[in-house]
Amino acid sequence: MLDALQLKGISKSFGRNQVLYSIDFNLRPGEVHGIMGENGAGKSTLMNIIYGNLRPDGGEIYIDGRKTTINEVRDAQALGICFVHQEIALCQDATVAENIFMTQIGKGKRFEMKKLAAEAEKILQPLVNGAINPCDPVEKLSISSQQVVEIAKAVSNNCKILILDEPTSSLSGSEAEALHQMIRNLKRQGIGIIYISHRMSDIFEQCDRVSVLRDGHMVSTCEVRNACVQHLVNDMAGREVNMLYPCKAEDECCGDENVVLEVKELTDGKGKFSKISFKLHKGEILGFAGLLGAGRSEIMEAIIGLRRLKSGEVIFKGKNITGKTTEEIFNAGLVMLPEDRKKMGLFLDMNIQMNTTANYLGQVSKNGVIDFSREKEQALGLVSKMNVRCSGINQIVRSLSGGNQQKVLLAKVLAKKPDIVIMDEPTRGVDVGAKAEIYRLLRDLTKEGVSIILVSSELNEIIGMSDRVAMIDSTGILVKDVKGCDINSDHIMYYISDAYKYQETNREVCSK
Repeated sequence: MLDALQLKGISKSFGRNQVLYSIDFNLRPGEVHGIMGENGAGKSTLMNIIYGNLRPDGGEIYIDGRKTTINEVRDAQALGICFVHQEIALCQDATVAENIFMTQIGKGKRFEMKKLAAEAEKILQPLVNGAINPCDPVEKLSISSQQVVEIAKAVSNNCKILILDEPTSSLSGSEAEALHQMIRNLKRQGIGIIYISHRMSDIFEQCDRVSVLRDGHMVSTCEVRNACVQHLVNDMAGREVNMLYPCKAEDECCGDENVVLEVKELTDGKGKFSKISFKLHKGEILGFAGLLGAGRSEIMEAIIGLRRLKSGEVIFKGKNITGKTTEEIFNAGLVMLPEDRKKMGLFLDMNIQMNTTANYLGQVSKNGVIDFSREKEQALGLVSKMNVRCSGINQIVRSLSGGNQQKVLLAKVLAKKPDIVIMDEPTRGVDVGAKAEIYRLLRDLTKEGVSIILVSSELNEIIGMSDRVAMIDSTGILVKDVKGCDINSDHIMYYISDAYKYQETNREVCSK
């Protein structure tokens, strides 16, 4: 049987940065082929080449045994290649049927709503057995049902090859199982599925084969029935922590007398996390490791009052702050640097001076009027401390590089000299040089007695910066925290990928 897809020697560079090195890969009809790898391994680049969003610098692509060229998304779709991205991209105020046929409406075809709904029903029936009404607006559907609509939209385009990017990252256990049942139905139709996931449970329960990408190289491919959890973890890890990271604190500060934050049995009402308990000590960096969708950001939002809790307590400096407003918590000295600096952190069309003082205008005001000389003085001090590269504090933030925008956000968060800073993805989208500076700033803060919770999807960042690491599995449970020599790639991946749940069943295979 011919492969549905075969890649030979696919390479790709962006300027001087090579991200894919002569990748060989094949997908069989009716197969679910898992792809694993750390963030930055090259998974997205490879999928975007297959889907026509990017052109390779070298290599060949074969569809059903025939060599082909994919110059754009339209070419990929004509070949039956469909891509369901992690982020839902549906028109929320249109109906399910309209979304499914959105790409076909206006191509010389005329559709009546009744016929459109009937055609949509034919596609949805084998996938979810009538559980979704094609006449309902998409905005009324759950995230899992919207994901079904995304897949139905792909199937409507005569899909032969389906790419799923982290399809269960935003789903509960029952929703994920419904999605997996639908994937099994697609397999029976002969559709080949590329399944990108960090979750070991998804790989072992859904995939026929699994390939591992690391640093742009395809390092392994094997049948899942012969796969060993530990071998996969070893293949995904493998990068050494280098001197990008400053030296960690030598003195241990983990006594109960140094506890500045205690979280007890935190549980939200939406299934994102449950019974989260941990302690944070003065001058410590506590890393939170977990896969996308594991609930790390949601836990942090709950701590600072942005998310409602079903149960649990947050004790800050000996006082119960559960139920306090975010403003009250920030003013008390517990602050958060948000994951998305552009949407939630910065005023992009305001200058640096205005941004650095925006959270605490009371510090630079008198009788409700801003003292601009005091504001300027504070902004200059923060910009100097953060080493923001700019033409001056009047420069508009939007015009700064990503790394310098992040430094301005740090300055804004640190303006009131907090006791605890929660850093959610503090180096996302910044270059290596800016990363090194941010890492130095964080370590300098701990020397001043500031405590830091570091949430990051970059495993090396967690390993290189954390004095302790709390590990969250895919179900939003804090499985374990480790320190010292136990902070390593193998150990962390073992827990956050759910491998610890599957070790017993794989022990026999691993021993062969």
